[in-house]
Amino acid sequence: MSNSSSLWSDAFRRLIKNKAAVGGAIVLLILFILAALAPWIAPYPYAYQNLDLGASPPSAEHLLGTDILGRDLYSRILYGARISLLVGFVATTVALFIGVTWGLIAGYFGGKIDTVMMRIVDVLYGIPFIIFIILLMVVFGRNLWLLFIAIGAVEWLTMARIVRGQVLSLKNQEFILAAQAMGVSNFSMFKRHLLPNILGPIAVYATLTIPQVMLLESFLSFLGLGIQPPMSSWGTLIKDGVESMEEYSWLLIYPGLTFTITLFALNFFGDGLRDALDPKTSDN
Repeated sequence: MSNSSSLWSDAFRRLIKNKAAVGGAIVLLILFILAALAPWIAPYPYAYQNLDLGASPPSAEHLLGTDILGRDLYSRILYGARISLLVGFVATTVALFIGVTWGLIAGYFGGKIDTVMMRIVDVLYGIPFIIFIILLMVVFGRNLWLLFIAIGAVEWLTMARIVRGQVLSLKNQEFILAAQAMGVSNFSMFKRHLLPNILGPIAVYATLTIPQVMLLESFLSFLGLGIQPPMSSWGTLIKDGVESMEEYSWLLIYPGLTFTITLFALNFFGDGLRDALDPKTSDN
């Protein structure tokens, strides 16, 4: 227990020394707070329309302007953060749970188990993700949470390969062989010896998956399978902005800038997590 506590305390200490990672974490925390408080701090409901106003540039009444239906863009970005951040983190969590578990088992046990499990991954790679998601929608019906889970269920394949590769490079090292000789159970092997040594790559890939999932959600919404109007996400706002960028540039600039800031924050935080969780990192 003391060794585990020391590992996490050392990782936290290294993380807070990384200014870029701390800055990224602060930005993400602010975004989460704004998203959670959107119903109370947004100046207008996300579906409120003023057709007489139409698309208007930023003003004192509408800080970031309005869209072609006269809806306040600032309010819709705040509400969109709730959807985009939720789908990003929920779907990524699903992908991590499936991918890490699959990769650990395949890489550690090897042999026929590894061959069968990775052939399944290869087959699933060959199936267009959109067909899988449509199938889930048809079988279980359209549901926002189902959409999150479905996206996560198609994003775990790369994580499984990453984890498998990391485990294959670790399982023949001396400390793993010593643990096996001492009769350590498979669960303890995964928890105490393998996972702590691959948390870095997992954390970095997770931070890259979140924006990828957000863009995937916007693509599905464009096809009519994702977020439906009048609800919005950052992806749908960017898509709408692209369609009218020549006339109403602010409709693309502000959602795109918000998404870009989030992407940089995730990357900085992910890099910091990778360095902090790397057992080889030394303060010397």
